[in-house]
Amino acid sequence: MGEKESKNIAKNRKAFHDYFIEETLEAGIELTGTEVRSLRENSCQLKDCFVLIKKGEAWLYNVHISPYSHGNRANVDPDRKRRLLLHRKQIIDLSHKTAERGFSLIPLSFYFNSRGLVKVELALARGKKLYDKRDSIAKKDAQRDIDRAMKERYR
Repeated sequence: MGEKESKNIAKNRKAFHDYFIEETLEAGIELTGTEVRSLRENSCQLKDCFVLIKKGEAWLYNVHISPYSHGNRANVDPDRKRRLLLHRKQIIDLSHKTAERGFSLIPLSFYFNSRGLVKVELALARGKKLYDKRDSIAKKDAQRDIDRAMKERYR
């Protein structure tokens, strides 16, 4: 059997603009059958989502998974909170890190791994200030100009 690659479902592109990413990790997610089928149709939105740790469990909030197109009463609320599947030691470690000032847990992407399971890439992130965002944009623009100039030079 050949190796299957992971299939990307959704990315949180705004996260790289709004946060400094300190650390990333992979987590499973508890979903219903119609939610998984809906994800196979790439109908997921990661806008303004976040993770909270309550009573020793990690919960994902504000992720919108559209109802399955061929689903019936088995479809659940698209904006419900969803439990993340992590080891207890990981949850304790993350709760200590998020207790520090300025750190938060945000999902970066949803994807199917090689075994066909839905996984979430989480990031331990620190929020950017407005001047940090401006600085990041200025660096990107400068790099783009340099790349453009190099391309023109070697034509």
